[in-house]
Amino acid sequence: MKLVSYLSEEDDRLAILVGDKIYPMDTLDENLPDSMDIFLWMGADVMAMAKDYDQRIKSGVIDEAKGIPMDQVELLAPVPVPTSCRDAYAFRQHVAAARKNRGVEMIPEFDQFPIFYFTNHNAITGPGEVTFMPDHFNKLDFELEAAIVIGKQGRNITAAEADEYIAGYMIMNDWSARLMQMEEMRLNLGPAKGKDFATTIGPWMVTPDELKGYRVAPKEGHTGRTYDLKMTCTINGKQVSEGSMADMDWTFAEIIERVSYGADIFPGDVIGSGTVGTGCFLELNGTGKRLDPDNFEPQWIQPGDVVDMEMTGLGKLSNTVVKADTDYSVLALKKNAQPAG
Repeated sequence: MKLVSYLSEEDDRLAILVGDKIYPMDTLDENLPDSMDIFLWMGADVMAMAKDYDQRIKSGVIDEAKGIPMDQVELLAPVPVPTSCRDAYAFRQHVAAARKNRGVEMIPEFDQFPIFYFTNHNAITGPGEVTFMPDHFNKLDFELEAAIVIGKQGRNITAAEADEYIAGYMIMNDWSARLMQMEEMRLNLGPAKGKDFATTIGPWMVTPDELKGYRVAPKEGHTGRTYDLKMTCTINGKQVSEGSMADMDWTFAEIIERVSYGADIFPGDVIGSGTVGTGCFLELNGTGKRLDPDNFEPQWIQPGDVVDMEMTGLGKLSNTVVKADTDYSVLALKKNAQPAG
């Protein structure tokens, strides 16, 4: 089942997506909630009811005339306001390449446990335009990721049982202002302002049963469901990144195990996979510069760019980059800065 949130009279509304039409949840059954947050909190019984209606739509029992063409609505993030948002570091290829480009050894702790950070769950966006401040365009980057949505509350969850807590999967773009990120990370705290301004998810949430045909074995020594979902990113129609969700070294189940140790997870929590190998300009630029230091020209996201991320089974998440009409700069507020040169 595919679930979308869309804008209706200045509020988010939940619908089932079948083909190119959406079917508002509360018009199918008055006992079904009309928003994603309530839907996730209501649990397994409501999820089962929704899947039953999904099958009725697909089999033709429910007239497709009850659906609304998707191009007539404005899609929002599937989970418009997550209860929290974490981002992990699951792809070894990305970590190893980024460290190699900086001339440092692969960090051994990567293979010991999955790591994550909290980002701003109130800065979630969906498909469409995303507006950035001027400082963000100092090396503005995309990050091609997958994400999960938690579907039930839990604590101290083992990796062996953790997949049962996943309500669905989505594409994630963890936008990054690299200049701000690198400056603040020198203080060994963060990332903060380099990350907290926008995270895009969508275009819809796909329940795990839809992905059974793509399931593959996890990496040796790891536990949890893994899916071979091709991941690509194009900028203005030119592909810049390609990978697969199957390349994750740490599974989402293992990440949940780490996340939930001594802490509750809740319905509506969003957890990203971290960047797939080749999945950001920071890595691509570093590799290009290392291989051809005299001729390589680095690339960063610019105003007006169209960023399309696509994953097998999860759709295409498309965003247009907009620069805010202001000259306000937090970088200009730095104190005791060393003069240039």
